[in-house]
Amino acid sequence: MSVAAVRRLVILGKQGAGKGTQCELLVERYGVAHISTGDMLRAAVAADTPLGRQAKEVMDAGELVSDELILGIVAERLEAPDTAAGFLLDGFPRTEAQADGLFALLAPHAVSRAIDLDVADDIVTRRMLDRGRADDTPEAIARRLELYEAETAPLRRLFADRGVLVAVDGLGTPAEVHQRIVAAIEAAPSSTVSAIEAAP
Repeated sequence: MSVAAVRRLVILGKQGAGKGTQCELLVERYGVAHISTGDMLRAAVAADTPLGRQAKEVMDAGELVSDELILGIVAERLEAPDTAAGFLLDGFPRTEAQADGLFALLAPHAVSRAIDLDVADDIVTRRMLDRGRADDTPEAIARRLELYEAETAPLRRLFADRGVLVAVDGLGTPAEVHQRIVAAIEAAPSSTVSAIEAAP
């Protein structure tokens, strides 16, 4: 596979936006590795790597894993053979420091597309409330959405500055949303917006 054909994808989206479903469809379509922050941390801990042991200590203490530690775990994961054909990063990067670290890790290559799955707050709130989880109170959901917006706005700017950010309407059936995402991934940079609008 040529370097140009390797898809290095990032997906952004609020809780309840349907990222999980779309990640499954994208991984199946493109044959890329699905890499989520949670999976990476659990795998590193289970494999008892030096970084995994550090992460376990931090998590056992009830603290947040640092950007530096997360970047180390991502770097380890991206060295795995299954990422040679491409990957889909889910839940990473979450901060500007993580995004800058990702760009440095991938250099001289770049992220192919950063997909911002756009669903309005009121809709994702309703979806999460419908799940009926104990921690999905209106107040808790509102706090999570505020935090997400605060963290993600700078990321959107960083990816946009590199010409790889595309916002995709997340409303519709999973198949309809998937079609829009695929159109965005496969469009030439200058035609990205028109490709999304033309898709169902």
